[in-house]
Amino acid sequence: MNEPDAPSVTSAESVPPERAAEAALRPRRLDEFVGQQVVRDQLSLVLDAAAARGRPPEHVLLSGPPGLGKTTLAMIIAAELSAPLRITSGPTVQHAGDLAAILSSLDEGEVLFIDEIHRLARPAEEMLYIAMEDFRVDVIVGKGVGATSIPLDLPPFTVVGATTRAGLLPAPLRDRFGFMGHLDFYGVEELREVVRRSALRLEIELEDAAGIEIASRARGTPRIANRLLRRVRDWAQVRGTGRLDLDAAKEALRVYEVDERGLDRLDRAVLSALCGRFAGGPVGLSTLAVAVGEETETVETMVEPYLVREGFLLRTPRGRAAAPAAWAHLGLEAPEGPGGVAPMLGRF
Repeated sequence: MNEPDAPSVTSAESVPPERAAEAALRPRRLDEFVGQQVVRDQLSLVLDAAAARGRPPEHVLLSGPPGLGKTTLAMIIAAELSAPLRITSGPTVQHAGDLAAILSSLDEGEVLFIDEIHRLARPAEEMLYIAMEDFRVDVIVGKGVGATSIPLDLPPFTVVGATTRAGLLPAPLRDRFGFMGHLDFYGVEELREVVRRSALRLEIELEDAAGIEIASRARGTPRIANRLLRRVRDWAQVRGTGRLDLDAAKEALRVYEVDERGLDRLDRAVLSALCGRFAGGPVGLSTLAVAVGEETETVETMVEPYLVREGFLLRTPRGRAAAPAAWAHLGLEAPEGPGGVAPMLGRF
């Protein structure tokens, strides 16, 4: 029932089959962008000031978990500047020559968006330092002792970098960004507005109660909210009346195994294994992954962050442990030790 190539409808990662659908729902201007009020206000000031000076704005770094709108904001920056947008990503730029080819073809005022910028290869990263600061690249001609470096001046341009791992960016690269904005998870009311606007773009009727239901299960992430909206639309068209009401939302999300707290099948499997097989833990991550039949990386990157953030899972020096909320969500009673304290809490 899951989307093709996606581990779950609650995954915040973007997958190729749905990118066209995502693009159709993206806001085009800053005043259409929902949420992230602080970042929007700061970014608006940066762009307005640059426009008043008649020069490209300083380089922009956007950080935060996937699915919150970093790519959308990069596109909005280019639109607000009425400038062309060039898009690339860190994993695709593995050689300095790859980056030199991109930089040397930029026009004045163009916006260069580098997604996953923390994954740039080291030689390309060092070339980017100079390009961002001095608007220059050094092109190496020849090989060995006969090689010469030819400086090539670049027109002023703006780099917009996006990263989910800001801590992995080296300080010299991070310091070359004049504006750094961090995107946080959305509240239910903000996601309700995201869903409402997306429903208008999709030309479907959405009851407010259904919008709230979808928003409350979207794990604070617009990408997930929009994906759930499309799945509810599918259910309403095939098995319902075509109208997205509360009953349609609840029934569709039941079919896709997304519960009231936004947990999916794998999330619940991890909590069930932790509470059932391991008495609440602590237990090693690899052992927990084997217990649910998944790769360790899948559990660590796709399951654990949300469970920790929502207070279901505890990370301890001895392994992962179930918090009281996990037992309650599964309808189980947490074991008690001396003095009413859960035994696993005393083992940390």
